[in-house]
Parts: sequence; C-alpha cells; structure tokens
Amino acid sequence: MPDSSDIAEINRLRYEYAFGIDTKDYSLLRSVFTNQLAMDFSSYDGNPAATYGADEWVERVSRLFDGLDATQHSMMNPLVDLAVDAQTATQRMAMQAAHFLDGVEFTIGGWYQDELVRTNDGWKIAAVTLHVTWRRGDESIMAKAVRGG
Repeated sequence: MPDSSDIAEINRLRYEYAFGIDTKDYSLLRSVFTNQLAMDFSSYDGNPAATYGADEWVERVSRLFDGLDATQHSMMNPLVDLAVDAQTATQRMAMQAAHFLDGVEFTIGGWYQDELVRTNDGWKIAAVTLHVTWRRGDESIMAKAVRGG
C-alpha cells in the first residue's frame, strides 16, 4: 500500500495541473513537471505521442488557453500505484474539461494516466496520456482560440 503522504502529493500534482490551466497560472503548471515530458494526446487530436521540454509544453498550452474565455478541468476518482522501489508511480484519474469561447462550449471527458518520478523536489509528472471517451459541443472553438478568434 502506498504511503498516504505520497498519494496526497501525487494527487495534488494533477489538481495543480488543472488549476494552473484554469487560472492561467503557467508557473504553477510548469512546477508539476519534470524537465522532459512524454505527452500523448492522440485520443484527443490524433497526433502521435511526443516528448517535449516542460517549458516548451507549457508555452504550447498557454497559446491555446490564453485564447479561450474560460476553462474548467474537473478531476475525480484518483487511483495511485506506487512502484516497489517507491521512486516511480502511476496515477489514473477521471476528468472532464470544459472550454468556453464567445458563449460557446466544448467539453471532453475521459481520464488521464500519468507517470511520475520522485525527485529532490518531490514527486513530478514525467508522462501524461489523455484518454478521451466522449466529446460534447462545438470543437471548432479550440482552433479559433489558438488563432485568436
């Protein structure tokens, strides 16, 4: 059974990820990641998984979310599996992400699977896989947000 302090710290990272995006606090968002990230959003956009520097990833995210009027990422039902060596972990968490632009909504639902590592600064997210299982609303607002309307 994982140590409860490890579980709390790992779960907090996913909540900080969501809160950083929703409040456009990109310093908070950056703080949850290792320097290199493996990101797989293929179930959302069809693009293959890729590795990014964390600063580059946060910059990419900010170009989208700065163009939206508001977002709300809701995270629930976290499951954490700590490796035997207690230096790595996997977290799965259900999610819904609502995006708003000019009174129009686009929402996705599904779950995240994160791979985490224990660092000198505590737990950090090293890899993210988004599993989108449903979509609702007008997805075209996402491209409009990146283009600035």
